[in-house]
Amino acid sequence: MSYLAGIFAVVVGFIITVGLHELGHLVPAKKFGAVVSEYAIGFGPKIVSREVKGTLVVFRAIPLGGYVRILGMFAPAKPGRRTLNSKGQRDLAEEARHQSAQEMPEGCAHRAFWCLTWWKKAIVMAAGPAMNFLLAFLFLVIAMVGIGFRTASLTLADVSATIQTNAGTVASPAYEAGLTGGDTLIALDGRNLNDWSAFRDSIASSNGQPLQVTFERDGDLHEASLYPRKTEDGTYVVGVTAGYEYTAASMWDAAKEYRYMFTGTVGAITKIPQSLWNVTMSMVTGSERDSSGLISIVGVSRIAGEVTSDSAGSGVADVRSQIAFLLSLMASLNMALAVFNLIPLPPLDGGHIIGALYEGVRGGVARMGGKQNPGPVDTARLLPLTWVVGALLAVMSIVLVIADIVDPLSLR
Repeated sequence: MSYLAGIFAVVVGFIITVGLHELGHLVPAKKFGAVVSEYAIGFGPKIVSREVKGTLVVFRAIPLGGYVRILGMFAPAKPGRRTLNSKGQRDLAEEARHQSAQEMPEGCAHRAFWCLTWWKKAIVMAAGPAMNFLLAFLFLVIAMVGIGFRTASLTLADVSATIQTNAGTVASPAYEAGLTGGDTLIALDGRNLNDWSAFRDSIASSNGQPLQVTFERDGDLHEASLYPRKTEDGTYVVGVTAGYEYTAASMWDAAKEYRYMFTGTVGAITKIPQSLWNVTMSMVTGSERDSSGLISIVGVSRIAGEVTSDSAGSGVADVRSQIAFLLSLMASLNMALAVFNLIPLPPLDGGHIIGALYEGVRGGVARMGGKQNPGPVDTARLLPLTWVVGALLAVMSIVLVIADIVDPLSLR
């Protein structure tokens, strides 16, 4: 595979991730009767569009995100609430309410998002992150259970004719013993070998003493004597290279890894301010960047390119391992998007979910007290906070993209 193949894989995976995240919002919103005017993948100029069951499906030029436009997000102001500023004009919240009402098609006011019950609102907003959680698990299972881990095998890939020892270049003990690539090691000094590490450790601790090896070739068992030789760095070797095989993980192992990925992501997101500061300082001062810190989609693409580049020195040896790594990378990306979107601040999904849950709790308390349900939460009043959080997210994205260009993380 090539460097560009890795980047292409991440871009395609990201587009699929965004598309399914937004589909997670769209399906329940339409199921509950809300008006969804647009489902978009990407931003910027429109490339292609088609209307499907009353929703305009659009693919746009810049594949860095997506959105679902659900109409009627803001409820009308409660009677007696101030809606004008000192100049007698609509204030920010009232202007948003007005625009929300204006965008509703004629005769569809009852289908506005704010008219949904609180639990329907919560489901619509939680379904996007839920889709990312599901994708993260799916990618992880395919990588770990479907593809598996590349592990050293007892079947030899190669036997060197010579080795470099502290006495110079000599014939390798394995070559002298008649071993060849393709032989499978069975036992050493009469003890069955279960894995490559057992053979390697026995050679390393042999202190140069001869070892009797049993191996299989073409279905027949053979025996030979190995005389390990000491290399220049003081270790004992016999001049063989392990082959490799793939071992599938269990679903339980995948579940444990998924849990570890979740807790690690939550921990990383709670440290976003500190991590962003560290990234900024590494760019300014030229200090080494924290390899476990924040990274943008540009950085993720760069790492994917290194993994799939034959000359990148990433340590990911073959195409099968590269595909497993890319799937794990996409699992991590989906986990990050899911957890990040659940931060309880607008305009993130978590901010809308909190608003819906607050509406439900408030209505429940009112019913228990024999009072009238106060109705939907006036989320338009949170617009100033929405703008501030949105600006901070934009700044964070710009800083990370710049950092991933001028001071990128690398697998080398």
